[in-house]
Amino acid sequence: MTPIPKTSVPKTSVPTTPEPIRTNIPTALGKCLSLCLCLLLPLTQAWAETPANADVTASDNAIIAGHEFSHDSSEFKTPRRYMVSLPEGYHGNTRHYPVLYVVDADFQFQHVSALALHLARMGKIAPMIVVGIANQGQSDYLYTTTWKSDEGEAFGGADTFYRYLAKELIPTIDKQFRTNPHKALAGYSLGGLFTLYAMTQANSPFDAYLAMSPSVWYDKMHYIELLKQRLQKSPIEAPLFLTLANEQEMGVDELVTALKGYDAQKIHWQFKQYPSENHFTTALPALNDGLLFLSPDYGLDGSDMLALGDYRAVLDYFAKRKANWAGFHIEWLQAYQFGKYLFWSKQLDKLDGILAAVKQEFPDSLTIVTVQVAKGFNVKGDGARAKALLDSVAKEGEASPYWHREMSLYYQSQGDEANAQRHQQKALALATQYRLNTWELWELQ
Repeated sequence: MTPIPKTSVPKTSVPTTPEPIRTNIPTALGKCLSLCLCLLLPLTQAWAETPANADVTASDNAIIAGHEFSHDSSEFKTPRRYMVSLPEGYHGNTRHYPVLYVVDADFQFQHVSALALHLARMGKIAPMIVVGIANQGQSDYLYTTTWKSDEGEAFGGADTFYRYLAKELIPTIDKQFRTNPHKALAGYSLGGLFTLYAMTQANSPFDAYLAMSPSVWYDKMHYIELLKQRLQKSPIEAPLFLTLANEQEMGVDELVTALKGYDAQKIHWQFKQYPSENHFTTALPALNDGLLFLSPDYGLDGSDMLALGDYRAVLDYFAKRKANWAGFHIEWLQAYQFGKYLFWSKQLDKLDGILAAVKQEFPDSLTIVTVQVAKGFNVKGDGARAKALLDSVAKEGEASPYWHREMSLYYQSQGDEANAQRHQQKALALATQYRLNTWELWELQ
């Protein structure tokens, strides 16, 4: 929904004229909708009015970031919507993934899911499922993100919203997709306030929180008292990433002051301010840093691995990352960098021991690491060593398009076109079956 960077809202109505601190909700929402329509109309016309003689070809292939679902809610007594983006490679394995839940999905889901996919692809964070929690319009957004107060009847549904998440949406996602126990909640503005509110609830299903420019001003900053009451009962073990843009009277400064008064054993938190951003522009950079906060120092470039020393130091580094919120796997980029590192550091004479260590410590990653090292031998024209490595993981490799691709290249180097084509076709068939993205498909060509 439209962000709301204000210190208070009239008890019975939304303001009809802008004030110095308050945002005119109907006007802002109207402008937002008008802008969306203005942007959509030229796009629609562009598709419809493509000149017949234009040197372009329109494809029917949609680029899909996620899907929207709907289910009946007992808490709200009405259907509720949610959106889901799955990590790359999800359909090609049986792993269970952490989940990032995002409040106000109609406004936030697309850039959040895209950022999570990008950071995971670049080896900066663990792959994760992103779930957008949709709201049913502006009034629903105001109601669901706030608790009861003297602000008026338009507010006060946070308890219902929280029960809906804990009892209905999260169990639905856990049943529908392969999730692991790690669940983070992210929200911006009033969604950030609800994120903070969820953190104070007993037995919360979430174990990490990202609150971006949260509206702590609500209810005369009563949240600070709610946090105090919660911490008097027990520590909050889940980490909190809290942010603020270049904005005034959000109540975040007062919350930071309160947080500084608690021992680190009571609550683990980090605060970051963005002086060059405003309330409307801060969500994306804040989310980027929040995800990195949950997965510090996740990946390494090949040159960074060289600086660490031998392979044992690199694997020890990876092992320590298992303590991150979302854990750690050697994903495709880490495997690629690790393969390059082994060639650069001239440790190939230790390859048997290296792969044995990978098998013991990162068993789910043995095949992808082996394939990436075999790729290096294929590139260098050492087909015999490439084939030996690929044969060593043949059982698991049969289900890997990348394994088949390297087998195809090996047979091609030997002049065996029949086997080269057989493996290449299998690679592309698996890529289609696993719904790999276009960049991955082209890597396999």
